[in-house]
Amino acid sequence: MKNPPAINDLLAVMARLRAPEGCPWDREQDHMSLRWHAVEEVYELMDAIEAKDDHEMEEELGDLLLQVVFHCQLAQERGAFDFEKVARHITDKLIRRHPHVFGKLKVKTVDQVWANWEKIKKAEKHGTRHARPSALDGIPKRMPALLRAAKLVKKAHKAKLLAAPCRRPATTKRQLAEHLFTLAQSAQERGWSAEELLRREIKRRERALRAAEKRR
Repeated sequence: MKNPPAINDLLAVMARLRAPEGCPWDREQDHMSLRWHAVEEVYELMDAIEAKDDHEMEEELGDLLLQVVFHCQLAQERGAFDFEKVARHITDKLIRRHPHVFGKLKVKTVDQVWANWEKIKKAEKHGTRHARPSALDGIPKRMPALLRAAKLVKKAHKAKLLAAPCRRPATTKRQLAEHLFTLAQSAQERGWSAEELLRREIKRRERALRAAEKRR
């Protein structure tokens, strides 16, 4: 007889850990207490990928999958959703957003794929509480500041809301990296948080960009 899929074993183990006779630590957790665990697991997976360590990748992917299963178990206990619904949702979304693979749409470039993806996503969310009327919507608030700044710049450029910077402090990748490091060092020496300073500037810039978007 064929063994059941490993995911079924994992789901069963997670349910057992959360059961009255299960693990006290697991039973104490909720979505909020677990939220940073997922972030940590992603960073550990990134380390494994960059080290090209397949053994570590296998382990870290398992740890990340555990976070998904844990949240699904918590949601199932609340009567919200379960792992089956999560898996079905992402499967349906992938099929729906790849009409050039699962449908008859013809595309020739990656840019066309991305443009069509954004068009489908916008249509899906239109009229719902998750609608994104602004071209700047959809950037995770908890994303590290530098990544969030880059995402904001990318979206703003695509929406033609942002011109090229007037000042160009660096001309090569190395010079730009040195400039970024010097800025972080300068903030540290003054007792400031470079992360928090950039977050504040992002908020200021985003407000200005959204105001400009509304005036168009």
